[in-house]
Amino acid sequence: MGSIENFMELSISELKEHDQRLQEKYNGYKSQNLNLDMSRGKPCQEQLDLSNGLLDSLKSNEDYRGMDGTDYRNYGGLDGIPEAKELFSQVLEVSTKEIIIGGNSSLNMMYDTIARAMLHGVYRSESPWGKLPVVKFLCPSPGYDRHFAICELFNIEMITIDMLSSGPDMDMIEKLVSEDDSIKGIWCVPKYSNPDGITYSDQTVERLAQMKTKATDFRIFWDNAYTVHHLTEHEDQLKDIFTACKSAGNPHRVFMFSSTSKITFPGSGVAMMAASEENLDFIRRQLSIQTIGPDKINQLRHVRFLKDMNHLKKHMEKHAEIIKPKFEIVLNKLESELGSKNIASWNKPNGGYFISLNTLNGCARDIVNMAAEVGVKLTQAGATYPYGKDPRDRNIRIAPTFPSMAELEKAIEVLCLCVQLVSIKKILAEKE
Repeated sequence: MGSIENFMELSISELKEHDQRLQEKYNGYKSQNLNLDMSRGKPCQEQLDLSNGLLDSLKSNEDYRGMDGTDYRNYGGLDGIPEAKELFSQVLEVSTKEIIIGGNSSLNMMYDTIARAMLHGVYRSESPWGKLPVVKFLCPSPGYDRHFAICELFNIEMITIDMLSSGPDMDMIEKLVSEDDSIKGIWCVPKYSNPDGITYSDQTVERLAQMKTKATDFRIFWDNAYTVHHLTEHEDQLKDIFTACKSAGNPHRVFMFSSTSKITFPGSGVAMMAASEENLDFIRRQLSIQTIGPDKINQLRHVRFLKDMNHLKKHMEKHAEIIKPKFEIVLNKLESELGSKNIASWNKPNGGYFISLNTLNGCARDIVNMAAEVGVKLTQAGATYPYGKDPRDRNIRIAPTFPSMAELEKAIEVLCLCVQLVSIKKILAEKE
């Protein structure tokens, strides 16, 4: 049949002939009993091995003491040890007075922040959010499914905001927040966004900082999870939201979160939250009832292992050496199999953990299900939208990091095959 170009230009007979050949190939994969998982953005074993030295960073009794002699094996240190604040404040580009170091999970810190706001409000709230008739959040989409799950659990109404190449649609955001005081927040993954890999433009950051909100206690939940997760030497630059908000007269607007989950060990990393001193004082009063302190030993060994920003940068370069070839496998395969067929588009991120694939409208769910039938597990279609409902049923999140190179290559071959089969079915239905 030769090289296949634009599917939209093929005749019905050509599409059916191509469909028959692809179906035979698909049936061949069925007989292989594949078990390939690309559903979550997890580091692979080689990445985890990079941080094994973390486990040996504390040995003698003196190693457990801080700079001022404090024994970190004991109680105390409600909001984190000074050494960790010093290092991770540089990662987030805030002062040591504007950061809290927590346990192993930034998701946990985000959940707790929402829970506290529902029970007690935030700094300068007139009342707890949970006592209001309705609470709404803006959700740039496609986005992070776990953000949306938190809102759903707390019965927070979610409003889908389209993602553009510069970040979320600011025209829509500015209009909504200026008119509705029940909109209390927005979820943002501002650098190498999950899953699109977009970094917010300077103008987007400025507009978020300056916009007029009807809710006086509106908060930006700034999940800067991938701030040091670069794949190329040409790393994206993200404008400092803290400085922008302070300059705009909105110093309390931002709650920033991050962690070392994909820097060291996801199960035993260190999470952090940054906000204005007033915001953090308000939170500390509640934290003092909730806990006597986080795992200070884990914080200390992270500081001893990562040392400083220069060592952290070199550590992340080792991560990139492992996962960049995996991203290249996916991107090259998408281009060779789908590039000219006019049935899909995808991003080419400079960092982060995902590749976002957009199919023809109405095809994503069938593609994911079809891949699952031959043993290739993808993130559930719709997961990147509030309530698990992609209004166009077209977005599929690809997570390349965890599988081996051989597994990844086969999984992407299956995915591309399924994209073509489902697309042909849709095109034929429209032509016939």
